[in-house]
Amino acid sequence: MKSVDYDLVIIGGGPAGLTAGLYASRARLNVILIEKLVPGGQILITDWIENYPGFPKGISGPDLVQNMSDQAKAFGLKIESNEVMSLDLSEKVKSLKLYDKTVTARAVIIATGASPKKLGIPGEEKFSGKGVSICATCDGPFFRDKVVAAVGGGDTAVQESIFLTKFAKKVYLIHRRDQLRATGILRERALANEKIEFLWDSALTGIDGSSRVEKIAVKNLKSGEIRELSADGCFIWIGIQPNADFLGNEIARDQFGFITVNSRMETSVPGVFAAGDVRNTPLRQIATAVGDAAVAAFSAEHYIEN
Repeated sequence: MKSVDYDLVIIGGGPAGLTAGLYASRARLNVILIEKLVPGGQILITDWIENYPGFPKGISGPDLVQNMSDQAKAFGLKIESNEVMSLDLSEKVKSLKLYDKTVTARAVIIATGASPKKLGIPGEEKFSGKGVSICATCDGPFFRDKVVAAVGGGDTAVQESIFLTKFAKKVYLIHRRDQLRATGILRERALANEKIEFLWDSALTGIDGSSRVEKIAVKNLKSGEIRELSADGCFIWIGIQPNADFLGNEIARDQFGFITVNSRMETSVPGVFAAGDVRNTPLRQIATAVGDAAVAAFSAEHYIEN
């Protein structure tokens, strides 16, 4: 019989990956989690989490990641820093080509999450890391008593804009609509914050400066008027795209590139499961990623046993 390195390989070390690793380790599967950076995913750059059950006063993103990682490791989960370059899922035994080697497994859980989208406007790439950011937690302290712009209207954009007011003296929140899409409590907090100025029905069209961001161009989508505003930084939160390019055409995905699964988190390929932000789901939250992962690990265990 052909030798297999692992019962299960989990790709991705965010909340979904770590939860799947916890469940699989407790089931005593021979499992390894592959994460190309460090465990945590997007919540590593989340300042404060208030909607994850069990923490009535909230918890920081890094602390929650550390708790999850420690708990999974306590049950024997192996975590390796590596990158999956491609997969061969055509056989019962799955083959994964990593950066420096190839491993095989009976089942695979894909929990690679999603990444922030880019606007594709002049200056966005040029000033990345020089005033343009996607992480208020990482870069907010650099803008103490300065003016910054933020783009977006969802939960992330609004929550992070509120966080920026701890440092910046003013935050322009630029949104394409005339009202925020964020949840009620976040809307209330943002609208009550005197440091946030809302630019409704507007789009950021350009970022400029010398060595760092100095000004931005904002277009009113109703009147067509373009304003130039002084700003020392610009934070962009306009949605996400799945981290799934490495899959090629191996697995069915929807029109936006997210992996399609059924209620058991099964993909179009037997023995391959997906959980968290990388899959087609109406809600992308830590709580839903954890739920997905528990189901995926349970389904993977039964697949391997049978």
